[in-house]
Amino acid sequence: MKSRKMLSLYLFLLGITVITMCLLWSVNNRKPSVRDYHEIAQEGVLRLITEYEQSGYYISGDTVKGFQYELAQAIADLSGLEVQIQLEMNLPKSFQELGSGNCDIIARNIPITSEMKETFLFTDPIILNKQVLVQRAASINDSIQPIRNHLELAGKTLYIPKDSPALLRLRNLEDEIGDSIHIIEDKLYSSEQLIIMVAKGDIDYAVCEQLIAAKAQERYPEIDIATDISFTQLQSWVLRKESVVLLDSLNYWFNQIRENGLYDKIYNRYYK
Repeated sequence: MKSRKMLSLYLFLLGITVITMCLLWSVNNRKPSVRDYHEIAQEGVLRLITEYEQSGYYISGDTVKGFQYELAQAIADLSGLEVQIQLEMNLPKSFQELGSGNCDIIARNIPITSEMKETFLFTDPIILNKQVLVQRAASINDSIQPIRNHLELAGKTLYIPKDSPALLRLRNLEDEIGDSIHIIEDKLYSSEQLIIMVAKGDIDYAVCEQLIAAKAQERYPEIDIATDISFTQLQSWVLRKESVVLLDSLNYWFNQIRENGLYDKIYNRYYK
């Protein structure tokens, strides 16, 4: 009789253990919940992830500024949604956050490519942009003339921010010129900071977006940004493939912002 009771107890405990393990397995392997506009509207919160710099979000004195930040606030006003902004300089981590459902949109100037469109959704283009070589002007560089021919990049050391979209273009450029380009992905500094380092002579070359470089040139006229590294590209915000209704909503809001002239005001504030 005692052995039967013990057996029943063991079976009961075994059953509890199996159920617990199944629940843990289910939690660990659960796919992130799909959030489209309906779920976002129910919660009343739209989650964006962007970078901490002029093109994204930054603090000047006691004021929050940034191109993406102001676009997000304009959308908040139109949609009635609360916009929560998460900051992340690392682009691959931003895509991880998007894929895991921790954010709804990557609000950065992401180049639209056919490869990326197979996995993600892009809003209508927000800006036209391209990658340029940032170097010192001859007048403050011992009369050394700036590089104008891509062939002259062979053997040169070029700095870019960590995980910059420029990396792929520079790798392709190596193949085009048939020689090596030394590319350093800086983990600490943004494009703006690398531009300052070029201007001060700490490094010789950096590659960044033309719009950022043009704005920086107003403060640092000693830099030269006339050498293109890439063709002009369409750049947009990125969403998960499942967020089809949210994509339509964003494009509608962006269109309204353009029609009422607010987009031009925001754009000119950061890029003109």
